Amino acid sequence: MTGNSSSLPYPDTPDGRYFIVRGRLWRKSNPVLGKQQRARLVKELMAARRAVRDAHGDPAAMAEARRRVDAAKVALGERGPVWWTDGAPDLNRHLVKNTHYARWFEDLQDHA
Repeated sequence: MTGNSSSLPYPDTPDGRYFIVRGRLWRKSNPVLGKQQRARLVKELMAARRAVRDAHGDPAAMAEARRRVDAAKVALGERGPVWWTDGAPDLNRHLVKNTHYARWFEDLQDHA
């Protein structure tokens, strides 16, 4: 679950591209997705994650379940090509302290 930039512990970056968990940036879903499309993709992601959990001991089932997770995350915009168009790089999974968001995040923590 993400929050806005004033809602800790998972604040959104000011540009809305990432939320932060334990000092790491995680790309958010594409905000242009329609409500129904997003709901369908989230439902598929959750089903795929359950399939990962249930595939314990079955390498073929695990590989297929992980493929489904990845496909859902790409469709949501959380992986794969970025959904923004200004040429900014993808900082998914980067430590916030090593990005241009570092000062903003420090200030946010100072005010929390």
